Amino acid sequence: MTLLSLISFFVFCVLYAWTLYNMPILAVGLKHLLRKLRKKGNKEAKPSSQGNLPFISILVPVKDEERVVGRLLDALLRLDYPKERSEIIIVEDGSKDKTVEICQKYVDQHSSHIKLFHRETSNGKPTALNYALKKAKGEILALFDADCVPNSDVLLRAVKCFKDPSTAAVQGGTSSINANENMLTRLISYEEAVAFRTYALGRNVLNLFVYLIGSCCFLRRDIVEKLGGWDEGSLCEDLEISIRLTKEGYLIRYEPEIQSWQESPAKLGALIKQRARCLRGHMETALKYGKLITNVNKKSLDTEVTLLTPFIQIMGLLGYLMALATSFFSIRLDYTLSILGQTLLILTMTALLMIGIALIYVTKPCKMTNLLWLPFVFAYWLIENLIALYALLQIVLRRPKKWTKTTKTGTVNYDREQF
Repeated sequence: MTLLSLISFFVFCVLYAWTLYNMPILAVGLKHLLRKLRKKGNKEAKPSSQGNLPFISILVPVKDEERVVGRLLDALLRLDYPKERSEIIIVEDGSKDKTVEICQKYVDQHSSHIKLFHRETSNGKPTALNYALKKAKGEILALFDADCVPNSDVLLRAVKCFKDPSTAAVQGGTSSINANENMLTRLISYEEAVAFRTYALGRNVLNLFVYLIGSCCFLRRDIVEKLGGWDEGSLCEDLEISIRLTKEGYLIRYEPEIQSWQESPAKLGALIKQRARCLRGHMETALKYGKLITNVNKKSLDTEVTLLTPFIQIMGLLGYLMALATSFFSIRLDYTLSILGQTLLILTMTALLMIGIALIYVTKPCKMTNLLWLPFVFAYWLIENLIALYALLQIVLRRPKKWTKTTKTGTVNYDREQF
């Protein structure tokens, strides 16, 4: 075999294995999504606020969020949870806008319920969370980013999950609050809808690795303290603490009935900055925890596979470039590689078909026309693959790590019944 053939063989085999591995997860999630939709009229009853409820500390790290923080605090004050059994802890990190003034107004009006801590120096979200952890007194920690608008029942539903003593953390679902702003936000909203309502659901059902996304998530405070809090050197602190929780044998659950709305990047530049930071943090976490399979089991193996995701994305980009090369230039692969490539194409199309079915059913009402978004979903994948390559180059070239926050505009452009 030539060097090109060897590289092609390796890339095709990895992508083949990756696709085969993830298709059953997607299929199980899709099956449970459709089963849930078929149960018409059996909507789960709203949890009761009666009984012995745990004290919850709601942690809100903010910096330069004057356009959205008031909206979040209004939503938190509307939560169906006894005020005497919860507290809101705002950690403000050296804002240059009116964030402090806005937060202070809420503190003045709800001094017994909201606490504001101002820090002159900002060192990223993990340091703000650790600072809030020292101030929190709740049994359960609830994390919300400044652009979130949680449904009123999120705390009650989260508490219900923690009745199981084996549950250490719970991740809720998020939907785009500005899904209809432009084509990019619509694509991101569909990505999130499929990722949560299908893929994460499949992971949860199969008892695989469920990871936190840093917002609309809930953790037992004593366990977080036992782990030493969040890693302040991580660009992806949510995934990093999820790995440590799993490594120590703790259970993370995904609960689809816990829902919050948040803002999606409306400009490509903002998306690239956000995803580049997350993907670089993901890769660095993968390099840090590359030896989880000391105790081989289904969940530890799946955790390792999940950590490989951004590297597989880069291989997917290489596979696409190889396909272009063989299509437009006089480069021919041997018979085995051709079969692998064609089979991989069939598997990819099958996966896209399942995603297409999910797209039909994740919106309300169900829309066959959502299938028309599939080519754009594929193009969006390629953009994310390019961002993954950019993130890898930052690591290889040893570019300084910097916590870059995504600028929020406060835009609301969605249909609450759409997702």
